[in-house]
Amino acid sequence: MAAQLFLNGLVTGLLLALPALALTLIFGVLKFANFAVGAMLTFGAYAAWVANVQLGLPLFASALVAAAATALAGVVADHFAFERLRERGSITLMVASMGVSLVIENVCRFFFGNASRGFDIPPSRPIRWEGLRINHEQITTAVTVVLCLIAVDLLLRFSPLGRAMRAVADNASLAAVRGVDRRVIARLTWALSGALLGLAGVLAGLDRAIDPLIGWNYQIPIFAAAILGGLGSPLGAVAGAIVIGVAEEMSALVIPTNYRQVVSFTVILALLLFRANGLFGAKAARK
Repeated sequence: MAAQLFLNGLVTGLLLALPALALTLIFGVLKFANFAVGAMLTFGAYAAWVANVQLGLPLFASALVAAAATALAGVVADHFAFERLRERGSITLMVASMGVSLVIENVCRFFFGNASRGFDIPPSRPIRWEGLRINHEQITTAVTVVLCLIAVDLLLRFSPLGRAMRAVADNASLAAVRGVDRRVIARLTWALSGALLGLAGVLAGLDRAIDPLIGWNYQIPIFAAAILGGLGSPLGAVAGAIVIGVAEEMSALVIPTNYRQVVSFTVILALLLFRANGLFGAKAARK
């Protein structure tokens, strides 16, 4: 049983890695905690559902539609809300993201109602290996997340966009002096984060039923993962997500499964008390 829980936790951690990475990218480049990650994940799940069920597209094409739609939603939110508040500080932006979250969630509720929905995919038997039960959805999640993480890592390390994003994250004023347009980088960061959240919504829809609160179910673990790894650290976000996923699933050995999010709250509390910068986060310089 412990091995099965560890496997499930590993897959859950990989699922959390995409939204945690999206959260830490926004924090690293734009310097605020985006509380709309859960709502944007919900938006991506519904966008994929529309493409898959109502338009009859295969799940792979539906996932691309969800990524594009959520990327566009992120850019629109930046244009109408965040760009106008950029100079008013991180607290103002964080509160604005809460408002954006409520708007997105209630738009989804207005158009789709509260009923649970699922993708139109053929049923399949799980794979049995060495006593473990491996679902095809788990394989899809693992492969998708690993490919996305490799692509994002290559983009951040070697592309002009990645170098510009890292320059803005390190010192926005100096980057502007060197000719980096912060407005353009902000829009592209929102698009990249939105695409990751859209794909995460598809994977979440494979893991559970789609409803207006699907993103909220992941919100606390996402923040716990990003804080554990160190907000602003992409590597830390992935590592933190895997740790949180495994810890939550393994906690079923000692506490009821309904209370497993207690693990995420405990991690956040412990980090705030003993290591606020997280495992991979840089310590703030004090003057």
